[in-house]
Amino acid sequence: MGSFIILGTIITAIDRGIAYYMKNEIYTDINQIPYRPYGLILGTAKYVSKGVPNQFYEQRIKAAQALFSAEKLDYLLLSGDNRTLQYNEPKTMKRDLRKMGISEQFLFSDYAGFRTLDSIIRAKEVFQAEPMTIVTQRFHCERALFIAKYYHINAICFAADTPYPFSMTRVREALARVLMLWELFIEKQPHFLGNPEPLPPPITP
Repeated sequence: MGSFIILGTIITAIDRGIAYYMKNEIYTDINQIPYRPYGLILGTAKYVSKGVPNQFYEQRIKAAQALFSAEKLDYLLLSGDNRTLQYNEPKTMKRDLRKMGISEQFLFSDYAGFRTLDSIIRAKEVFQAEPMTIVTQRFHCERALFIAKYYHINAICFAADTPYPFSMTRVREALARVLMLWELFIEKQPHFLGNPEPLPPPITP
């Protein structure tokens, strides 16, 4: 029992330490977030089960559309998993954002954003999307920004609404932060990098 208490204390300390360390790089007010030319949406499934929408996905899409409409960014990089013909996060995001009025010329897809680490590193190394605004829920912002800072990537994050702040998703996030530290320690790289595919230059001077 004592070992579990110690382990739980360590995991909690890591979780809260990362949250505190990154708090000044996260924005919730669209009027206060500074302009960045590139936005990076971190992918997730559109549905949690057949016919049941994933509220995390919906809030990220809404947040990205709001940032674009407010001219807080010029382009959106849609990064996610593309594991099968039926499951394609970037394709789904692009389709939904186009329905919300964003022209395809401002939307770019990263089909190899299998994990957060992959998405963040590829945004810089492949798409050269700096400086960037990451779009996801706050707890995910904290981990994504920690990775970005470790790799000296110029990034801030806009926190989309979190529909279930005390769900099992948050518990998994605490464990994911421990894994993240280990992967940074061993310098784990994305599954794929490939040749650079730079996004267009900023529109706003």
